[in-house]
Amino acid sequence: MSNWRRSINILLGVSKDRAGDKGLICLVGVIIIFGLIMLASASSVASYNVYGDSYFIFKRQIFFLILSLFVYWFFSKIDYHKWKKYAFFMLIFSIILLTLVFIPGLRGDWGTAKSWINIFGFSLQPSEFVKITFLLYLAAWLESRKNKLTEITQGIGPFLIAFSVLALLMLLQPDVGTLFILTLTSFLVYFVGGGNIKHILFIVLIGILALAIMIHFKPYQADRFRCLIDSNYSRQDTCYQINQSLIAVGSGGLFGRGLGASRQKYSYLPEVSGDSIFAIIGEETGLIFSAILVILYLLLFYKGFLISKSAPDNFGKILAIGMVGWITFQAFINIGGMINLIPMTGVPLPFISRGGSSLMSALAAIGILVNISKQTKSL
Repeated sequence: MSNWRRSINILLGVSKDRAGDKGLICLVGVIIIFGLIMLASASSVASYNVYGDSYFIFKRQIFFLILSLFVYWFFSKIDYHKWKKYAFFMLIFSIILLTLVFIPGLRGDWGTAKSWINIFGFSLQPSEFVKITFLLYLAAWLESRKNKLTEITQGIGPFLIAFSVLALLMLLQPDVGTLFILTLTSFLVYFVGGGNIKHILFIVLIGILALAIMIHFKPYQADRFRCLIDSNYSRQDTCYQINQSLIAVGSGGLFGRGLGASRQKYSYLPEVSGDSIFAIIGEETGLIFSAILVILYLLLFYKGFLISKSAPDNFGKILAIGMVGWITFQAFINIGGMINLIPMTGVPLPFISRGGSSLMSALAAIGILVNISKQTKSL
């Protein structure tokens, strides 16, 4: 290795070229390839209707995948310990990212939410990247306070202040789906990092109360719970998407209609290439392949758990469980919403739904996991 390259690696904190967890990499690769196949099929009709090209959305996703692979490579090469130095800046950066959507000229609306920004013709969702930056901050902060977390003024107090700022910004957009994922993941890492379980349970009770208040003052949120209880409520309006999703999944049977044979993608089911893509997977490939996809996500969590368990320090342990927890939570929140086990939230299915922001942030998280696995004691 030349002197200049060695100097750059030292400056960046690039870890040794030890192989990362091959099982993790293969799992993610299988999910991505399967996702691309399903995206090409699910998006064909909508892509032609909007862009005049049946594969426009698919080709755009390939472009984002190439960019995301570079992001993955970058994060997999940087020694994860280096991120501790920038923990506080990560928190500030998270706040800045979430405020960008309120700036006129940058803000892009999507449905009823104002959670996007437009830059050079591309739409970015800042909250997707906040999942990375805030978890990096939390992991470093928890590791530095590991012996003080039982104290309210040193533990749950500062944690709630930082989290509440981000939560408020997400509620103002509103981006309740991402906030729900961030909440679950944050409390998971707080618990793994040594947080007091009594403090967590107390905050959960406050969260339930806050949810009840929000449902009372936000009718569209209350409607999502009504659709969960009775999908026949407002079939052609509020519950339309969940009803069409259930039709898609139900008509797939065990083995599906066949790849490309979906009927719901012909403008019956909204967002077939986005948060509704699991319904198309169920319709075209059936229960068998849908179950296999669920198992792949469970295996992904298991691999992340093993990496966390074998991490050489507490920072790596917290960071690993946070990254894989976020991806797994998001996957099952998406899937649960599509089959009406939980209220629909509109979050993308990791590695599969269209969108550069989601894919890039998820692969960045996998890159961090791979870097931690390079330095584990054993797997």
